[in-house]
Amino acid sequence: MKPGLFITVEGIEGVGKSTNMEYVHEALLAAGIQVVLSREPGGTPLGEKIRALLLDHTNERITADTELLLMFAARAQHIAEVIRPALAQGKWVLCDRFTDATYAYQGGGRGIDMARIAALEQWVQGELRPDATLLLDAPVGVGLARAAGRAQQADRFEREQQAFFIKVRQAYLDMASQAPGRYCVIDAAQPLEQVKIQLGEVINRLIKAY
Repeated sequence: MKPGLFITVEGIEGVGKSTNMEYVHEALLAAGIQVVLSREPGGTPLGEKIRALLLDHTNERITADTELLLMFAARAQHIAEVIRPALAQGKWVLCDRFTDATYAYQGGGRGIDMARIAALEQWVQGELRPDATLLLDAPVGVGLARAAGRAQQADRFEREQQAFFIKVRQAYLDMASQAPGRYCVIDAAQPLEQVKIQLGEVINRLIKAY
């Protein structure tokens, strides 16, 4: 059986990942593709418990190294329990964030050595990498303004200062420039309908090439 495609959606806060993930999911289903929808950190019962620890704004004393290791602990379980089995069954996996987020947030944002993240990536993932990454990109000010308008309480990451997210966004853009074959940069500052048009074009290309 031909393995499924592994697609990840990345971006800073406020770029519309949840809304656009739903659009991509529906587009794939409409094309007759079996899709497993997941997220990181999380994706499994254990991963969701780790996610709760990482996002809890009262856990202010989590060190950068602890944060990094918890991310990869959740990821190891997610890969073994969800991602690899689904891909092996020919299903496509659509994931809200993956290891690129670790490079962006823990590497770019926290300043952890990228080589240390790469070592953990190789250990936990082996050769597994996304086939395509949809980077929803918008200026930090735009993203944070949108995020501030949400009804729910800000989590531990959302409470970071603007300077943190500037570094995160730059790390994403650097990765996109280094891997243009995998990354599809979507201008998420545009109105939602325009964003959907961009995503639709990318999804159509992926389906035709599969």
